[in-house]
Amino acid sequence: VLFDRSWYNRSGVERVMGFAGPDQVEEFFHDVPEFERMLVRSGITLVKYWFSITDEEQQMRFLMRIHDPMKQWKLSPMDLQSRVRWEQYT
Repeated sequence: VLFDRSWYNRSGVERVMGFAGPDQVEEFFHDVPEFERMLVRSGITLVKYWFSITDEEQQMRFLMRIHDPMKQWKLSPMDLQSRVRWEQYT
């Protein structure tokens, strides 16, 4: 199973963009460790990777997506909204 942000979005995107309220975020932070322990107890090897880029790198990538017709599909209005909230994500 690969959780590509979908499971962890509550702590990032949903929290920052206001899609989840404080109580929902708090519940998520409480539930995550238990869910991960259940996976491990079931025999699943849990591996987490953290990928991080700088604010400057993200700005450059967004500009490339804006100006390159072959990459514009990668950029959504929500991406642009989240861009101004960089500090809240970090």
